Amino acid sequence: MSSPASHPLDDGRTTSSALITALRGQRPERTPVWFMRQAGRSLPEYRALRVGTSMLDACLNPELASEITLQPVRRHRVDAAVFFSDIVIPLRLAGVPVEIVAGRGPVLETPIRTASDILRLRPIDPAALDPIREGVARTVAELDGTPLIGFAGAPFTLASYLVEGGPSKDQQRARSLMVSDPHAWAQLLNWCADVSGAFLRAQVEAGASAVQLFDSWVGSLSRQDYQRRVAPHSRRTLSALRGLDVPIIHFGVGSGEVLDLMAGIGADAVGVDWRIPLDEASRRLGGNVVVQGNIDPAWLGAPWDKLQAHVLDVLERGKSAPAHVVNLGHGVPPDTDPEVLTRIVGLVHEASVGALVA
Repeated sequence: MSSPASHPLDDGRTTSSALITALRGQRPERTPVWFMRQAGRSLPEYRALRVGTSMLDACLNPELASEITLQPVRRHRVDAAVFFSDIVIPLRLAGVPVEIVAGRGPVLETPIRTASDILRLRPIDPAALDPIREGVARTVAELDGTPLIGFAGAPFTLASYLVEGGPSKDQQRARSLMVSDPHAWAQLLNWCADVSGAFLRAQVEAGASAVQLFDSWVGSLSRQDYQRRVAPHSRRTLSALRGLDVPIIHFGVGSGEVLDLMAGIGADAVGVDWRIPLDEASRRLGGNVVVQGNIDPAWLGAPWDKLQAHVLDVLERGKSAPAHVVNLGHGVPPDTDPEVLTRIVGLVHEASVGALVA
């Protein structure tokens, strides 16, 4: 890596960790497990810490963001921390007015709808990323050999929020701009790629040992539109990491029809949601790509014997890939019993080590 010598992938702290080993395409002694949205609303200690602080303000407070990131590692003994932030943080750092509205999600004061709106967007001032760098550095200093995952939103998902003005069921306005004004669309996605890329690079340079690129709304796209009008911009996002030898996970919701294309932008591993089994996902990926997933979040409220059988089935199907990182097929629901997540971690570790011995 060209990052500082104190980086955990350079000094050996995380190089042989279960997560990094798996993301490099080799099977570690035990299958690694972490959860999307493991840091957050499902933890009572998180809710207590967040009192009086807005979501985005918490993300930009290095001390608070670091403590929230560490909470699930202490509680669940997961094999990775994921930096506590939000995919719209790069928008805010670039000067776009955005807030997280309870019960709805990210909401923008003034949506981006025209070519002139796009021209008013400005890049992130590198100094604006200082709270992110500090938060990551604080966290890495506490994690020892547990790797930290940095993350960012993919250009299509960011563009969808910008154009729709908030969450949308089908991203119709965004997709309409994509086909009605391809030039403006390309400009918008290039801007989104650049701010997300800067966000990712800042996290890696500060000590993140892996990254995940989220494309939350990719399921609304046809395969052709994804390939022609979206994938090149996601590849541009990852180009910001050039020179940094860090493994990359790419995850999208409803992405079953484009899994191979998502891997093709430069990802080392592909996250799979709950809609297709991992062995089928691996088949679609050609059998040579690391997979991540894909416990159905809806099963977290099921009786333990049923959930246990589901997790073991996921582990078995994950054997079809070169390596497997256990995760959910989406984020942890806010009403999840934290004890259930802790039990899943223990089950995955015990089952995978047992399988290795057998």
